[in-house]
Order: sequence, then C-alpha cells, then structure tokens
Amino acid sequence: MSRLDTFINQWLPIIGKSVIETFQMVGISLFFSVLIGIPLGILIVLTRPGQALANKFLYQTSNLLINILRSIPFIILLFFILPFTKIIVGTTIGVKGVIVPLVIYTAPYIARLMESALLEVENGVIEAYTAMGIKTRSIIWHVLLREARPSIILGLTISTVSLIGATAMAGMVGAGGLGDLAYRFGHLRYEVDVMYATVFILIILVQSIQSIGNRLAAKLKKD
Repeated sequence: MSRLDTFINQWLPIIGKSVIETFQMVGISLFFSVLIGIPLGILIVLTRPGQALANKFLYQTSNLLINILRSIPFIILLFFILPFTKIIVGTTIGVKGVIVPLVIYTAPYIARLMESALLEVENGVIEAYTAMGIKTRSIIWHVLLREARPSIILGLTISTVSLIGATAMAGMVGAGGLGDLAYRFGHLRYEVDVMYATVFILIILVQSIQSIGNRLAAKLKKD
C-alpha cells in the first residue's frame, strides 16, 4: 500500500469531520453576523449628521461600540467572554461554544464594511429620491442597498475569509475544525502530512470564496 493510500485511509475521515465543523462554524456565525452587522451598518449611515435619521447620540454610541469590539483580537475576545458564552449556549467548547465569540467578532466588522459600501452611493441619487417624497424605508431597500450591492458582496467576501481565519484560531482552544486538526495532529504530534493537507484545504477554500465573491460583485456591477 502506497503512502498516499495509507494517509487517505487513516486521515480522510478525520479531515472530513474537521472540514464539516469548519463549514458549520463559518456558516452559522456568518448568518447571525449578517443579521446583526447589516442593520447596524445601515443604522450608522442613516444616523450620521446630515442624514435622514440623524441622531448624534445613537450614531456616536454605535460607532464607539463597533470600534471597541474591533479593537479586541479574536483570541483575547474568545477568552474574555467565556462566562457570557456559557450563559448563552451552555458550553464554551466545540462548534456550539465558539459561535457567540465568532458572531461578536465578525458582526462589527461587517457593520463597518457595510457602512463603507453604503457611503459610496452618491448623495445626489439619494437626494433625488427624497425630493420625490419616497419614504426612507424604500430608499434604503431600493436605492442604498441596490446601488451598493457590488461593494456589499465584496465586503461579505472579506468578512467570510476573515471568519475562516478566526475559526482556525478557535480550533486551538477546543472548538474543532481545521484549526484544531492542524494544532493537535500537525503541531503537537508532528504529523507533517496533516499540516500540509490542512493548509492546502484552507488555501483552496479561501481562493474559492474570494473568486466567487469577485465574480458575483463584477456581475452585479454590470447589471
């Protein structure tokens, strides 16, 4: 039996399980981060001075909160909110135990990227719709979000790639996934082939996500 066959028979089930755990962490965390981050980004844009729903207190509070959360490295945030995580999901290990810190880490990042994307929409377009008496809710949906779609897609692509990196770090503290695989087997047990396989999978995963995001953004920009 060749070395490759031996590697496949021994490690493929473990690697497959780690890939699934990584997809679970990224998918669930991204879903909740988008649900929080996109509305928060819209809120920051609309409550800025001179905007439709200008509110100095709300804007500064939201802005400060995002800045504070983005200032904390993920690995520190992971340990810092362990008691809060335990209260929310009942555990601090495994895929379930890392979802809360991943969301808290990613949502502000998405909110800031969302803000940048929406601010790229020309004020003249918004003012024209406002002058026609279009409601703010309709402007948000049919103007802001529609015009900013390419930038939003690129922002979400960047966030997803960043989230994959965070799940790898979470694997070092018992969250599972490819990070756990690389640390426990590739590093601690000196299984070099496992480390190489993990790095290869991560490269393919990130490149695929980035390519899909770029193509989708380019397509939306042409429409």
